[in-house]
Amino acid sequence: MEDVKSNVAKNITELRILNNMTQVELAEKLNYSDKTISKWERAESSPDISVLVELADLFGVTLDYLVKGENVEKDTQKHKTKNAKFNRRAVSYIAEGGGWIVAIFAFIITTLITNQMTFQWLYFVYALPVVLIVKLIFNSIWFNPRHNFLIISALLWSVLAAVHITFLYFKVNVSLIYILGVAGQIIIVLSSFIKNPKIK
Repeated sequence: MEDVKSNVAKNITELRILNNMTQVELAEKLNYSDKTISKWERAESSPDISVLVELADLFGVTLDYLVKGENVEKDTQKHKTKNAKFNRRAVSYIAEGGGWIVAIFAFIITTLITNQMTFQWLYFVYALPVVLIVKLIFNSIWFNPRHNFLIISALLWSVLAAVHITFLYFKVNVSLIYILGVAGQIIIVLSSFIKNPKIK
């Protein structure tokens, strides 16, 4: 029992410090006095089970990590890493969505100014390559660079399609431009087999 009490004391202290909280701040969140928190951290007393559950929720850990002598810092780091990945994914989706929002905004503004629907739908054709470029940047920085080849392939064909559709709008057929796409795709596929040399 004493081991459990000392583990709880040690883990509460570590979690509080990792979360940059003072004993007073933790006490305010739990509606206890800072003296009580101090007693918990000195293992003079232990919180009851309902408070332990509240502490686990507050610090984003399980009850096991509060009562067992395991590495709380490691688990908290995993939790922070998981949150960071989620945040990065959210930022990436927001940035990609921003490209479509700009296209919609331009579509609405130019339609209102010209009072007619003519070339405005081309904004959405151009938005796709822009969104793919944003996706490529975020994927290179934060995610799996091995997926870049797929994104680059999609970018290549979307750019060629945008050029083709733009020329079609002016009644010029440039469908032969897709031959460039075939050549570009071969280069992309071949480059995907290039491996970085291992440094000994």
